Amino acid sequence: MIDWFHWLNLAGVAVCAISGTLMAYQKRMDGFGVIVLASVTAIGGGTLRDVMLDLPVFWVADTDYLYTTMIAAFIPVIWLRISPRFPFHYLLIADAFGLALFNVVGIEKTLANDGGMAVAIAMGTITGVFGGLLRDVICREVPLVLNGELYAMTCIVGGFVYAVCHYFGLATQWCGIISLSVTVLMRLGAMRWHWQLPVFRSETT
Repeated sequence: MIDWFHWLNLAGVAVCAISGTLMAYQKRMDGFGVIVLASVTAIGGGTLRDVMLDLPVFWVADTDYLYTTMIAAFIPVIWLRISPRFPFHYLLIADAFGLALFNVVGIEKTLANDGGMAVAIAMGTITGVFGGLLRDVICREVPLVLNGELYAMTCIVGGFVYAVCHYFGLATQWCGIISLSVTVLMRLGAMRWHWQLPVFRSETT
C-alpha cells in the first residue's frame, strides 16, 4: 500500500510538472517561469490538501517530490529543443492524467488518515484541480475547471467509483486503478465531445 501510494504520488507530480512546463512553453516564459509554473501545477493541489487535513506538507516531509518536479519539468524542455513543434493538445492530455492521478492520491491519503469517504472525495477533487487552477491563473487563462467542459466533475465521479469499489471490498490498488481509468476516460471524452453540465439556458433571439 505504501509503495503503491508513493509511486502513484510521484507519477502525479511528474505528469503535472510536465503540464506546467508545456504551458510555460506556450506562454514563452523564461527558465524561472518554467520552474514556477511546473512547481505550482505539480504540488499546489497536494499542498492545499495537506494544510486542510492538518498534515505535514508532502513535499516538505519528502524531498523526492521536489526532485521529481525538477526532473520532470526539464523532460519537455529537452524534447522541445530537439523538436520545437509540440501540439497544444498534449498539454490537455497530460493535464487529464495528472488530474486523475492526483484525484486518487487525495482520496487515498484522506482515507489513510481516518477521513470519511465524503471528505476523501472532496480532497481528491481539490488535489486534482487546484494546481492546474493556479497554473491557469498565473498565465491569465480562464481556468480549465471553469471552462465549461467536464473537469472537476470527472474527479467527483471518479471518487464515487472509488467509493463503490471500496464498499465492495476491492483491494486499494484496484480501487485506485478503476477510479483513475474512469476519471481519465471521462476527461478525455469531455475534451473530445465537449461534454458539459449546463446550468443556465442560452437565450435565443
